[in-house]
Amino acid sequence: MAFPPSAVGPVLGIESSCDETAAAILAPDGTILAEVVRSQLVEHARFGGVVPEIAARAHLAHLPALVAHVLGQAGLTARDLGAIAATSGPGLIGGLAVGASFGKGMALACRLPFVAVNHLEAHALTPRLPALGLPVAFPYLLLLLSGGHCQCVAVLGVGRYLRLGTTLDDAVGEAFDKSAKLLGLPWPGGPALERLAASGDAARAPLPRPLYGRAGCDFSFSGLKTAVAQKAARITCEQDRADLAAGFQAAVAAVLADRARHALAMAPGTTALVVAGGVAANAGVRTALAAVAAAAGLPLVAPPIRLCTDNAVMVAWAGIERLRLGWQDSVGHAPRPRWPLMEMTPA
Repeated sequence: MAFPPSAVGPVLGIESSCDETAAAILAPDGTILAEVVRSQLVEHARFGGVVPEIAARAHLAHLPALVAHVLGQAGLTARDLGAIAATSGPGLIGGLAVGASFGKGMALACRLPFVAVNHLEAHALTPRLPALGLPVAFPYLLLLLSGGHCQCVAVLGVGRYLRLGTTLDDAVGEAFDKSAKLLGLPWPGGPALERLAASGDAARAPLPRPLYGRAGCDFSFSGLKTAVAQKAARITCEQDRADLAAGFQAAVAAVLADRARHALAMAPGTTALVVAGGVAANAGVRTALAAVAAAAGLPLVAPPIRLCTDNAVMVAWAGIERLRLGWQDSVGHAPRPRWPLMEMTPA
């Protein structure tokens, strides 16, 4: 049964696709009533990356308390909710199973509609969240930049996406983390590399810029990582490390800006250039993309840093966007470790 917007009360969002366990409650108009994110940094740091089994167990251990926390913060009980939205893909299947099963269990117990949220769609729709004061109208161009994804997507409407370009090998966030490891930096590497780059001189460590100037807006970062590895082997002092970090960040920012220019040419009529995902938190990347957007006469829209990384606010909002169109899912919906945006269809 489809629920009209007026029938939907506060929406609980649950995020468990990778190594953040998160819950949030949004009012039907998008007002954020409560939010919490628990990072699993401590659990995974000694392994230098996310261990899927450990991630799933951590979600299972902490999700019930986080949901209870946001309910209390919002002054609500589970019976006061209007719907449950839970990330159901793409991501690590163990974590997805924990979050989606918990959400479906609550939906059944409280007789609430359930929305199986695509994690990528949640990122894509975040700029439309009214609470951010960023009223972005369709269509707009999205650069989705994270540890698992690097895509240029024309966002035509809820459930309507056209991928213009994607990575041919590694995602940009993965390139950040692996290059940081080559520089001897702790995991997660992206923020640590950005801090180190602030004291470096990119001109002293020039690096290749894969696919720069090529037609289309696909990406490639494996060759850039190889170049970092070769230069890292010849580092002799701390300044060399900082320079190499700055050179890597400059190369990535230049490539992303070039690919964004090409993507904008492929998407006439777009209202904004939107950047989302964990790498969208990088100041150098934001600056480069802001210049591209300004040259095209468009705004660059980037969510607050806390909403660039995985969070449940975006999940709840994606649920609201779909519920407004009368779309919801069966509790029989199975989580999908791979779930391309282009396969999104009304439930």
